[in-house]
Amino acid sequence: MNLSNKRKPSNDQVSELTTNRLSVYLRCLNQLESAGVDTISSQALAEQFHLNAAQIRKDLAYFGEFGVRGVGYYVKDLKRHLRHILGLDRKLRVAVMGAGNLGLALADYPGFRREGFEIVALFDIADAKIGDESRGGVPILDIKELKRLVRKEHVDIVVIAVPAESAQPVLDQVVAAGVRAVLNFSPGTLKVPPGVRLRNVDLTVSLESLSFYLAQGDVGPD
Repeated sequence: MNLSNKRKPSNDQVSELTTNRLSVYLRCLNQLESAGVDTISSQALAEQFHLNAAQIRKDLAYFGEFGVRGVGYYVKDLKRHLRHILGLDRKLRVAVMGAGNLGLALADYPGFRREGFEIVALFDIADAKIGDESRGGVPILDIKELKRLVRKEHVDIVVIAVPAESAQPVLDQVVAAGVRAVLNFSPGTLKVPPGVRLRNVDLTVSLESLSFYLAQGDVGPD
């Protein structure tokens, strides 16, 4: 595999859409490896998983030359490089804000651990929940302990799963604790200062989008 031109682009050069596609490619490579596939071309990868071959080549070209002429990509090697590019070759420590039904479900989701994300704690303000644990054994702590735990456990990412009216104050506490990457499941628009990455997952918007396609009678693939 030719890595002589390997380079690290700046954050401004790589869009969120690009990083999302890299995650999709990684999932595809996981399936290929499980099926015993050793090598694959961008065209075959695109055809098998309904992707775009030119887009695959363009996305990977941001980070280096990973293909071998006449062979394509070595599945295990490309998977390893994508994990490195996405920062998944190390353990990432995650805390969840909100020990309601959604927060508890996220904390116990086994797929996170398989991909290298370790949920170290849940936080809440309800006395009845503090000191308890999720079914998977994740401790529920008082939100007042957030800053201490972030420093002690070196928390990389925080997930916000609190009611909408509490989301911005909770986010402000997360930022003040020194966290620079946040995944938000609460509805509404949140504000973060420069240097903090915020990603929003609005389940209601996604459901409304699906409702639109059902109402229009268009339920085929995108």
